[in-house]
Amino acid sequence: MAQPMSGAAAWGDPVRVTNESGCGPAVIICEHASNFIPPELNDLGLEADVCDSHVAWDPGALAVASVIATTLDCPMVAASFSRLVYDCNRPPSAESAMPAVSEIFAIPGNQNLSDAARSERVERIYNPFHAAVSSVIEPRLAAGTAPAIVTIHSFTPTYHGARRPFEIGILHDEDARLADAMLDKSDAFDGMDVRRNEPYGPVDGVTHTLQRHALPRRMLNVMIEIRNDVIRRPSEQTAIARVFSDVIGDAISRCSGYDRPAAGNPVLHKA
Repeated sequence: MAQPMSGAAAWGDPVRVTNESGCGPAVIICEHASNFIPPELNDLGLEADVCDSHVAWDPGALAVASVIATTLDCPMVAASFSRLVYDCNRPPSAESAMPAVSEIFAIPGNQNLSDAARSERVERIYNPFHAAVSSVIEPRLAAGTAPAIVTIHSFTPTYHGARRPFEIGILHDEDARLADAMLDKSDAFDGMDVRRNEPYGPVDGVTHTLQRHALPRRMLNVMIEIRNDVIRRPSEQTAIARVFSDVIGDAISRCSGYDRPAAGNPVLHKA
């Protein structure tokens, strides 16, 4: 049975917050930004090619999220560890938070985790990550500005042998306001196939961050999925991020009174 990890204190910060003072209309979140696995975990028993694959993280997602955050002058919260160590878009009660199997791959280092080992990862990764998200949101709410919550992900072109022919998914839980506004502008993606709640939806348990931070506060929210083969190169990441920046900024404006002045950054209309 896997036990708590010695040397865990040396893992480093489980979350990175950038542009915390940004004045834009959203908080950008990237839960699967990194494939880093602490050395003490010995790559969870996986081969290097698996650790580099979509199984361990969302390739390209951090780069896209970073450009969106910079373009819209928004704070960004990104996880520092692989989702195989802890998936910050899953609650501690979910088996998939520390998966024993991911797609077709067994994860030896997550097999038969003890309660103490699971609790340690929750305390070292999940709790600090979501505390960081709250620490960015709460001052804005206190100042009378409710930011939209936008999470950025990528997905693999083929999953369990099935080809995914679409490039973009716009996901939502019970609050579809922002997703609806973005889907209204799907033609901005220059012929890409844009779908609602694909390749996942709420029934798949993928909207935890939205459920925890946005829905209870009635904040605008959306989860974005981009097929990772269309964001492999930096130029592709930048190009699609700029389109998303325009679409997100416009959608928030139409939903909540945000506007984008000629000089650049979105601002909230004052009464």
